[in-house]
Amino acid sequence: MSHPIAAPLSIHLQSCAKTFADGTRVLEPLDLHVHAGETLVLLGPSGCGKTTTLRLIAGLEQPDAGGKVLFDGIDVTSQSIEARNVGMVFQSYALFPNMTVAENIGYGLRIRKLPAAEQRSRVEEMLAMMRIEALADRHIDQLSGGQRQRVALARALAVRPRALLLDEPLTALDAQLRDALRVEINLLLRRLNITTVYVTHDQDEAMALGDRIIVMSHGRVAQSGTPREIYHAPASAFVANFIGTMNRVQGHMTPEGFACAGGLLRWNGPASSANELLFRPEDVRIVEANEHADLDGSVAAAFFLGDRTRLFIDVGEAQPLVVESLARCTLQVGQPVRLQVDAQGLLAL
Repeated sequence: MSHPIAAPLSIHLQSCAKTFADGTRVLEPLDLHVHAGETLVLLGPSGCGKTTTLRLIAGLEQPDAGGKVLFDGIDVTSQSIEARNVGMVFQSYALFPNMTVAENIGYGLRIRKLPAAEQRSRVEEMLAMMRIEALADRHIDQLSGGQRQRVALARALAVRPRALLLDEPLTALDAQLRDALRVEINLLLRRLNITTVYVTHDQDEAMALGDRIIVMSHGRVAQSGTPREIYHAPASAFVANFIGTMNRVQGHMTPEGFACAGGLLRWNGPASSANELLFRPEDVRIVEANEHADLDGSVAAAFFLGDRTRLFIDVGEAQPLVVESLARCTLQVGQPVRLQVDAQGLLAL
């Protein structure tokens, strides 16, 4: 089977802002570099500018005056999406209901007027790659959500694009299917080594797929980093709150540690005047009476989730702390508990 993708492409946005005709500024001047072969995830809440950034890369939107889009150092700002030769998968998939699966996959090839034999060869290649050969003659309304998603990916890749752009492609699917396809997409992108920009508001998707994550807020980059950097070293309270679950305790620094309502946290970081510390649920555990404890509290709520129990512990803060217990936890609401927090997991922002 021939390789469907050319050499990976580098993408560079220079001072790319976007203001709509009604004066709404959706993207502040953005400088963004996507490395060749990298999977870059744009992550953030609705209205943060991530889809607009993707559309600027695709050529579906033009940046404000002064902004440039460069492919391998060449200015493509004035080029159309067809001239840029990027593959795009939309949230709605945008498949043609009056065409079969094979006809949908081959649509871009027909538009490009490739020889009929090559069109057939590429369609067969994509059907095999996505493991949907048996669906070739079906119409779109005969497919499940997961099958439609594979067809949309196959159509985007059939034209052998220089880059692949995906705009929330799994949003419409149920949770179990989303998890399964996330794994499939990750394996596919690694195998193809294609430059990919992936837009999502789902932090799990971002963590699973991204070589690098750009967290966006109000048209700006809030933080750029690897999934581990974003998760363990958030640059701001916004990033900390948006990525994963974060516990917060109020108090003040003393020579002995961080004094708060529930007790005293061991602080090993640099000198700080912080009046709030943050930590993840996995950095706190319930300890026995004979072990050292940092905080004392009581169970406010407990939710059995099968592989773990999620506990909400009242330690006198405005919000209870979230603790994940992987043991066969049988704690009852109101029961007193003692907590130990890993000092390495404490953050002062």
